[in-house]
Amino acid sequence: MPEDLTRSSRDRGTSGRQLQAWLRSVTGDDDATVGEVTSPESNGMSSESLLFDATVLGREERLVARVAPDLSDVPVFPTYDLELQYRVMGLVAEHSSVPVPRTRWLELDENPLGAPFFVMDRVDGEAASDVPPYTFEGALVDADASTRAACERNAVGLVAGIHSIDIGPLDTDFLELDRPGDTPLRRHVAEWDAYHEWVRGDRVHPILRDGRAWLEENWPNETPAVISWGDSRIGNVLWQGIEPVAVLDWEMAGLGPRELDLGWMLFLHQFFQRIAETFELPGLPDFMQRDRVVATYVEMTGVEPVDLHWYETYTAWRHGIIMARIQARSVHFGQAEWTDDVDAPILHRDQIAELISR
Repeated sequence: MPEDLTRSSRDRGTSGRQLQAWLRSVTGDDDATVGEVTSPESNGMSSESLLFDATVLGREERLVARVAPDLSDVPVFPTYDLELQYRVMGLVAEHSSVPVPRTRWLELDENPLGAPFFVMDRVDGEAASDVPPYTFEGALVDADASTRAACERNAVGLVAGIHSIDIGPLDTDFLELDRPGDTPLRRHVAEWDAYHEWVRGDRVHPILRDGRAWLEENWPNETPAVISWGDSRIGNVLWQGIEPVAVLDWEMAGLGPRELDLGWMLFLHQFFQRIAETFELPGLPDFMQRDRVVATYVEMTGVEPVDLHWYETYTAWRHGIIMARIQARSVHFGQAEWTDDVDAPILHRDQIAELISR
């Protein structure tokens, strides 16, 4: 993925001054200060992250502002619900042992930074890289088999922990999708249908058309809804060694069958593994194996997932839409152009074809 796809038009110096003024206002501390504002290398593909140190009420704070991207930067998704992210992180922190950064302030007024944002504590840790993929190089590639197995188990444990939250007595209405459908999964698919239409415009992507038809023809048995992390993959976790210390990126959180997260976690690893194999690298063929992941999940939750092939295919289809949007973003910034083969930018189209042929 080209690095400049993560571009943002937000000036860091200006953001620092804006954050300082806002922080003084919300805390009542006229002496609050904000230091240099930086961003992680992966910033800009979804909500933007602004990292900064601050002095507030005499305390040194290490903070992160999660900011909705500017529409002029052609973000991946059409809308960003910062309040949902803020609230679900607080809910998970309160009702489970899953590690999430402590949320501090939510600001829905666009005036202070030009977009809604929330502020959370910064957590020290390393994340598995997308660019280059963690299947190319890095801690997991260098680790021995027992260390990788421990990381896999702990990653599955995060998903199991989120799904084990009893939503019965909780207010989870804010996680419901406002789409037609008589079940959480029907509403979830309707949400992605709308996103697909927004992304493609006048184009037709044959592999996405065929994938959607397969999903409808092979509709799964639906299990009860749980809190779904949404973007459940190891690249969205900060690690200290084999220990996960922060679960990040809750843009796609909602309510849905537990298989949504399991299918996403399993397929996304296979996506990165295939990229490694394309470059004739060994990758991590022994990592995130379906049977072992399922066995671990059942051990931790007592619940057997169903119809995972459908959910992995659903993940592949959804990720294909995102890849089409990334191409559109590249075209917008003059880095690429559409060709007659509109499916070419969907790097895993062969995987989608394989999944729907079974």
